Amino acid sequence: MSTVTAPPAPPAGPAAPPLAGAELALDGVRLGHPDGTALAGEVSLRVAPGEVLAVVGPSGCGKTTLLRTLAGLLPPLAGRVTQDGEPVRRPGADRALVFQHDALLPWRSVRANVELPLAIRGADRAGRRRAAGEWLERVGLAGHAAKWPHQLSGGQRQRVQLARALAGRPRAVLMDEPFGALDAHTRTGMQDLLAGILRGTGATVVFVTHDVHEAVHLGDRIALLPSGGVLDVPHPRDRAARDAPATRELRRRVLDSL
Repeated sequence: MSTVTAPPAPPAGPAAPPLAGAELALDGVRLGHPDGTALAGEVSLRVAPGEVLAVVGPSGCGKTTLLRTLAGLLPPLAGRVTQDGEPVRRPGADRALVFQHDALLPWRSVRANVELPLAIRGADRAGRRRAAGEWLERVGLAGHAAKWPHQLSGGQRQRVQLARALAGRPRAVLMDEPFGALDAHTRTGMQDLLAGILRGTGATVVFVTHDVHEAVHLGDRIALLPSGGVLDVPHPRDRAARDAPATRELRRRVLDSL
C-alpha cells in the first residue's frame, strides 16, 4: 500500500474541544494474525488529531484487522503502529472501539453499561452516574437509563454503545461498521447524531464502512483498501452538499475503486 502523508489540520469546531484528538500512524505495517495469516501489501497511513477517516474496501481486504491493530488488539506482523509517536502495544483507555453489534452487557442496565469505562477507571459512583446521565441525554435516551438492553431497539442499543464509548472521553474512537445492521432511516439518524456529537469531543475517528454514501458523508478523508489511495472529502458531514458536483465525483471515484 502506498504511503499517505498527514493532511492539514481539520477546521476548528464551534467550541474548543475538551480533549485533543490522538494522532494515529501505521508505518510499513503488515496486517494479519499471529498465526501467520497475513494480508497482502504494507500499510503506511497517518490520521491527524481530530480527523474523521472513513475506510472502505471489499470484504476480506483488512478493514477490521486495521482497526484491531490500531486498537492494540492485534500486533502488526511487521512495521510500526503509533499513537502520538509512541508505539501501540496493547489496548488503551484513550482508544475506544465501537462495533456493528452493540456488545452491551445484558446483565447491566443501560445506565450501568454507559458507566462501565468510568468504573474501570475507578471513578466514584456519583461521578459515573452524572456522566452516564449526561451522555444518555446527548444521545436522546435520558428516559431509558433503568431499562435493560433487550428492551431497546437496535438503533437505541447503538446509541447506548456510542454513549458508552464516549463517556470515557477517549482521544480516538475506532468504529467497525457501527450502523451496518440498521435500517436506512435509523442509519441516517445515527450518522447525523454521530456528526453532531463529534463536533464537541475533539476525538480522532477511524470509521470502517462498506457504504460509500456513509463514507462520503462522514469522513474528512476516505482511505481505500487495499489500493492505499486516500481521497479528500469536499463537504464533510454536510447533508445539503450530497448532490454537489464534487460530492458526486467523489462517490464515483470511491465506487470505481471497489
